[in-house]
Amino acid sequence: MKKQEIDYLLTKMLDAGDNISDLNITVGKSFQVESSGELIPVKIDPPFHRLTPFQTEIFALNLINQDHRLTETLLSEGSCDLSYELHGRGRFRVNIFSQMSNYSIVLRKLESKIPTRQKLKLPKAFEKIALEKNGIILVTGSTGSGKTTSLAAVLNEINETKSVHVVTLEDPVEYQHPQKKATFNQREMGNDFDTFASGLRAALRQAPKVILVGEMRDRETVEIGLSAAETGHLVLSTLHTVDAGQTINRILGMFNTEEENQIRIRLADTVRWIVCQRLLPKVGGGRVAAFEIMGTNLRIKDTILQGESEGKTFYEIIGAGKAFDMTTFDDYIVNLYEKGLITEETAMAYASRKGIVGRGIDSVKSGRGEATTDIEDLQVDSDYGKTRK
Repeated sequence: MKKQEIDYLLTKMLDAGDNISDLNITVGKSFQVESSGELIPVKIDPPFHRLTPFQTEIFALNLINQDHRLTETLLSEGSCDLSYELHGRGRFRVNIFSQMSNYSIVLRKLESKIPTRQKLKLPKAFEKIALEKNGIILVTGSTGSGKTTSLAAVLNEINETKSVHVVTLEDPVEYQHPQKKATFNQREMGNDFDTFASGLRAALRQAPKVILVGEMRDRETVEIGLSAAETGHLVLSTLHTVDAGQTINRILGMFNTEEENQIRIRLADTVRWIVCQRLLPKVGGGRVAAFEIMGTNLRIKDTILQGESEGKTFYEIIGAGKAFDMTTFDDYIVNLYEKGLITEETAMAYASRKGIVGRGIDSVKSGRGEATTDIEDLQVDSDYGKTRK
């Protein structure tokens, strides 16, 4: 299979629908694309009804293009990451992985245009995030929830307003930032550095004011990130966690029990914002982002230091922090429902606490004059309690 054939197939896949985010190549299935969160088959002439192990392996080897490091990583670890450019159509973040002794491929389409905070309609807290001078900012969520896009919008804001040196460590580089007011040096794992920990350690000698770390994958990366934040750098990174409380617990879980108190103190001093994201199906098609945003204040710092307890959880503190641009997922989801962007079923399915979202939806319905229950024909029993003759 030649590069022209690869490019032809990728082009056909990109043209198969709207809002395409991922291209999926799996043994036993046809070529598929993820459009608005759902996988749909791609019609190609001649047709590929069921891809064979040989076909997916040849596709994978052509993407690797005789790169010894990637080949060795794939054979030893079972998966590898790389980037691929389709001339005139854009770039992809590629993951090739082994499953049932066969190879599967997922290509994430990378946007070429740098997103802005205004275009993405990000919450007001992101304006404050871009103004931070030091500390750690974490954007968390599942794979494909838009973490990298949100961070790119923050970096774009910094690029527009500050004359600072920004170093990014990515796997691979997704958004290529132009040189505007800030100076950008974007480094790609495999080509420019070997691990996030070593790349971050080297970044401290490159005189940056802002450091983007693609992902906090291990204890060593977290430890160096904390050190960078403590020495006056602004560190932005991602984690695969579902909410702010789990994010703190995930970081603590990377360290030994005897180190916990020291790490709690360092986190309380350095964490500035934790933003958690989920993508929800939107009314009329497409997806809309929902956020949980936790800023730092005395109550948050105390809870990081002492741990959560009855009546003092991150969820409750965030819920009480609306004046500081904090929000829980549940409040944000109710707000999306009130704007008509999501259905009631979607709101309940993605809620963190269904009872709170249910009450919020009932309140919205009451304000609109809609029924909040499907129970009908209720009547007052006027004879209740009267003695019968």
